Amino acid sequence: MDFAFDARTEELRAKLLAFMDEHVYPAEAVAEEQRAELASPWDTPAVVEELKAEARRQGLWNLFLPDAEYGAGLTNLQYAPLAEITGRSPQLAPTALNCAAPDTGNMEVLSQFGDEQQRKQWLEPLLAGEIRSAFAMTEPEVASSDATNITTLIERDGDEYVITGRKWYISGAMNPDCKIFIVMGKTDPDGDDIRRQQSMVLVPRDTPGVTIKRAMQVFGYEDHYHGGHAEVIFENARVPVTNLIGEEGGGFAIAQARLGPGRIHHCLRLIGMAERAIELMCRRAVSRTAFGKALAQQGVVHNWIADARVTVEQLRLLVLKTAWLMDTVGNRGAHTEIQAIKIATPRAVVDIIDRAIQLHGAGGVSQDFPLAELYAGARTLMIADGPDEVHQRSLARRELKKYL
Repeated sequence: MDFAFDARTEELRAKLLAFMDEHVYPAEAVAEEQRAELASPWDTPAVVEELKAEARRQGLWNLFLPDAEYGAGLTNLQYAPLAEITGRSPQLAPTALNCAAPDTGNMEVLSQFGDEQQRKQWLEPLLAGEIRSAFAMTEPEVASSDATNITTLIERDGDEYVITGRKWYISGAMNPDCKIFIVMGKTDPDGDDIRRQQSMVLVPRDTPGVTIKRAMQVFGYEDHYHGGHAEVIFENARVPVTNLIGEEGGGFAIAQARLGPGRIHHCLRLIGMAERAIELMCRRAVSRTAFGKALAQQGVVHNWIADARVTVEQLRLLVLKTAWLMDTVGNRGAHTEIQAIKIATPRAVVDIIDRAIQLHGAGGVSQDFPLAELYAGARTLMIADGPDEVHQRSLARRELKKYL
């Protein structure tokens, strides 16, 4: 079994690590200072645009997209260590490389299922980093962990679809550069097959009947860098029938295709977040003294650091295996592993970040360190892309079938 990265991956890793050291980490404080001076908290700090330009100049752009026609043409396994590195600065690095959610998933949908006109109108400017996008599925009135529950209606009226519904936690929607929504709703609410009732349509943000009602907070944060998480009302919003992605009734299948790579990307960035937390934990431990000796000499601190390292190494191997399976046997073949990493990674990383916060004391929950924000992001991913319990239920059923 060969654990080495290939030559192209090693080259990109070296470039990306240098980019992080030379550009991204120094930009974190600058971005915060610039954001305080912006007219709107949702505007993009100038340093972010500078990072994007530099990343593009260095060829660190659209690395996530395996389709060589649109992206870097990397396999999931090649992209895996790069996504992990960006997770060390989750607010800046993914955006700088045009590898931030939800744009990544939306670009994958458009490249795989969009028609020529849809790709030209929306995919191309997304690939160029000229606009942002949002994916509108989750609803406040139903348990959206079961996607068949969604109630938003997409009704055909001649040559138009009429969209009516209420969505929330629509990531990226507060960003003024967000120009397009991919909306999941029901075109056939009474259909016999509950997995063929849903469809996806493209809805421009400026469509009459689309209202951004409010920004939703996440543990008190508004996630300005990723464009926030909005509540959005669709009230008789009309779009041409040509805005349908794929076919009517294909929404559920498209969503599953979108979520497979997305879950891998999330887990890889989580591992990067854990690495950042371990680094901060170690730096804190060797620089602080309590009760007559350095924190690094405290036995409980040894345990936290050792357990964190063991956990990260285990998680990384499982996620890399999943990425390899995605490349070799596809989404269906990697189904068990995709669920396993979604269950294991967020909860383990939450625990690691929690220990790092504890070691930092009051500083750990302050704005002076990234730990509190990292914790909020990691904890949220125990809900996003399907709650852990949904994946546990499905994975257990798959295991039990072997004995029935």
